[in-house]
Amino acid sequence: MLSRRSFLSIAGAAAGLPVVHLSAQRGPGGEGSASGGPLPPSIAALTSMRDRATPITADERKGRLERARRLMAEQKMDAIILAGGTSLNYFTGIRWGNSERLTAVVIPRVGNPYIVTPAFEEDRTREQLVGGPVEHTDVAIWQEDESPFALVGQGLKDRGIATGRIGVEETMKFVFADTMGGATPALKIVSATPITAGCRMIKDAHEVALMRLACEVTLKCYEAVHKALQPGMTQTQVSGLIGAAYGRLGFPGFASIQVGEYTALPHGSITPQTIKEGTIIMVDDGCTVEGYQSDITRTFVLGKATDKMKQVFDIVHRAQSAALKAAKPGVTLEDVDAAGRKVVVDAGYGPGFKYFTHRLGHGMGMDGHEWPYLVKNNMFGWERSVKAQAGMVFSDEPGIYIRGEFGVRLEDDMHITPNGAELFTPQSPSIEQPF
Repeated sequence: MLSRRSFLSIAGAAAGLPVVHLSAQRGPGGEGSASGGPLPPSIAALTSMRDRATPITADERKGRLERARRLMAEQKMDAIILAGGTSLNYFTGIRWGNSERLTAVVIPRVGNPYIVTPAFEEDRTREQLVGGPVEHTDVAIWQEDESPFALVGQGLKDRGIATGRIGVEETMKFVFADTMGGATPALKIVSATPITAGCRMIKDAHEVALMRLACEVTLKCYEAVHKALQPGMTQTQVSGLIGAAYGRLGFPGFASIQVGEYTALPHGSITPQTIKEGTIIMVDDGCTVEGYQSDITRTFVLGKATDKMKQVFDIVHRAQSAALKAAKPGVTLEDVDAAGRKVVVDAGYGPGFKYFTHRLGHGMGMDGHEWPYLVKNNMFGWERSVKAQAGMVFSDEPGIYIRGEFGVRLEDDMHITPNGAELFTPQSPSIEQPF
């Protein structure tokens, strides 16, 4: 799945702009900026927060597997199949990408999981099992001239599953799921989303702590970069400062920077832009802490904002507060969106999605965007009946976008608690003083 972070990175490269990639930010941080000069004082003063991040344990993942099996029983699924991606990591601790070759972990409702992987990947597969929740499991290997899908079917038969319903994780390639169905015609291939999302959408205390830390790191990064901004800086220069700040803080991160009229495009533009005094700037995205994401947007002006900018900021701020107040266990997710959207529309920026052009928010966890979503008539339909539950985490990100002029979005990450909801970070105070 192409994330917004990946898209903006690719878009920047397509426009001929230097791009600061996450892989370049994973170290403890250097002493210079992206241009090789000394770091601004606000960024140089940052120190690593990595020692505050505690990895997810094998025992925690074992608990996730048991919950998945309980949901399989409720959904009448006999097994689920996970290819590379965050769900595979969530349940097993295995970090694996997707390619044209199938590597998959099969988790039956009853019995031990097993893995199907290319023969030349066996050693790499087995080393990732060590110390994990599926350490002592079967590994079936296939050669380049063999079909891995027959091995999937055989492994299911060996566990007494010759017929039944098999859930396929949603990011698995269609060609894999389709070929698997052809190789095992007695099995019905269905979506595993009720299982994977059913587990992942409720965060435990450890996951919440990691996401809270990720948000704290992102806000510290943004504030340090804000202090270092000067009129005349380009997006590329600001991206370099963002990368340097995250490096100092000890975590990989990214941010898109949009200026002036391009802030009216929610995900920005590849057009090269330069910061000017009195022009709106939008900084958006987040970082990764032990696999968990933050997603924060700050919109501000260097210098003096116009009255219209201040008015729009205030409306968006009130919309964010209204959504936060509405979010509590038992409330439908579309009602949370409606609470924020009503503030925007009642202020004259409507109807519907005319100026507030996107949903109020998205679920968050190991993916920056994941189930469920804060919007009416959710895509795919699976979660339309889902109500807010304690442990869910969403972005709370209302916005007003006036094409040809400017846009304002305020985004903080919102945790549903037993008694209501909280933001992991303080709301932005004003358009001229965002921190």
